Amino acid sequence: MILVYGLGRSGLGVLRFLRRRGLPARFYDDRPQEAEVREALALGFAPDWALEGAYREVVAAPGVPLEHPHLERLRQGGARVLGEAELAYRLSPTPLIGITGTAGKTTTTLFTAHLLRGQGLRALAGGNVDPPLVEVVDGAEVAVAELSSFQLERVHAFRPRVAVLLNLGVDHLDRHGSLEAYHRAKLNLLRNLTPADALVYNREDPRVRAAAEASPARAYPFAPAEDPRESNLRAALAATRAYLDLLGRRLDEGALRASLEDLPTPPHRFQPFARKGEVVFIDDSMATRTQAVAAALRAAPAPIAWILGGEDKGADLAPLRPLLPRVRVALAIGRDGPRLAQGLGGVEVVVIGEREGRAALRRAVAEALGRLERGSVLLAPLAASFDQFQDYRERAQAFREAVFSLGGEPWTPSSS
Repeated sequence: MILVYGLGRSGLGVLRFLRRRGLPARFYDDRPQEAEVREALALGFAPDWALEGAYREVVAAPGVPLEHPHLERLRQGGARVLGEAELAYRLSPTPLIGITGTAGKTTTTLFTAHLLRGQGLRALAGGNVDPPLVEVVDGAEVAVAELSSFQLERVHAFRPRVAVLLNLGVDHLDRHGSLEAYHRAKLNLLRNLTPADALVYNREDPRVRAAAEASPARAYPFAPAEDPRESNLRAALAATRAYLDLLGRRLDEGALRASLEDLPTPPHRFQPFARKGEVVFIDDSMATRTQAVAAALRAAPAPIAWILGGEDKGADLAPLRPLLPRVRVALAIGRDGPRLAQGLGGVEVVVIGEREGRAALRRAVAEALGRLERGSVLLAPLAASFDQFQDYRERAQAFREAVFSLGGEPWTPSSS
């Protein structure tokens, strides 16, 4: 019997995946949401609120730490803890392209799936990017999986045909406890590769290069660019070539040129979406890492009212300080926003004390509009969302609602 521990996007996806295969399971959630429990019951699965069952395997949602007391108790009872990536690998024959790194995973994943579709393959993206991997593998000819360290710390036999390792920086120290542990989780992507597989890697990152040189997989190095989007495209091109090589197919250059004309943009990644007078509002709710925030601060029209904060994951502030002359005010939300903003130095900080997320963002937008006549209001949080929101998508939606409630008007580049 399988226990699905944690519902939400990932857990419900796992239950649907198991139902398609007629496999028995039960479910549990520390903080059950009525609608999610209702959907799990409708799928034909029963809860185990007391965790009294005997389980061979526990599929734990990525948000559940491996050291959670319940998971430890289940392990002591003989259960093996795994995640949806491991489950998809074991139960689906669909070949996988696995993509990880500290920054750039989502864009590279979407680019890779897009380029492969342009080459005539039914390629679907899933994993850490919506939808879950288990939701796409059954309908794909090849599945392109964005994999977080939380997902990779719970793999065992998982073996992608193409592994893509973008970079190894600083992130999630609050969860993993040390940089070394975080990197170990990321490098699980490479653990089971063979000479029959391919490894795309960033040749300029010394940690990545060392791991790649120790791997038996066929190497496809790429050189990163100054522009993050261009770096992600180079990685995606290398991944596309690597997979076509495994199939014994040549790259269709004409189809590639067509694909490059309409590359996708990840949702909530530096999206200008509204304007009020000469002030533009930019949603970069995905920007939780220093590299992404630095890119946003460089690209946003100055002066910037910068909304930041949430649950700090171990952010490095030093690379952001040279960009502070572009910032008019830092608006600090959430649990760790005040500490992060005040740690920057050299910029006005307004602490937004509202505990409820939507109220906090509404006040932050109002404070920004009170200080700007032109420029931009940028949501680039530098932190996780879970103290005030379900995820970065809900945070983005709350930001947009606040902007429109305070007089922002929809804006696209064509309307500027």
